[in-house]
Amino acid sequence: MAVPKKKTSQSRRNMRRAHDALPKSSYVECSNCGEVKRPHHLCTACGHYDGREVVAPRAESA
Repeated sequence: MAVPKKKTSQSRRNMRRAHDALPKSSYVECSNCGEVKRPHHLCTACGHYDGREVVAPRAESA
């Protein structure tokens, strides 16, 4: 069975893990209401997608 001759240093270990970080989430402004939303997703505030209303907006309860 293969056994490492030397301990892997923290620097070498961390360099190997440099690509494991999650990418930053991107956000765009809704063209209808101006709220921040994920690209290619329905706007949760106004229910618009691609310039048209897909879902009726929810009535906010007080």
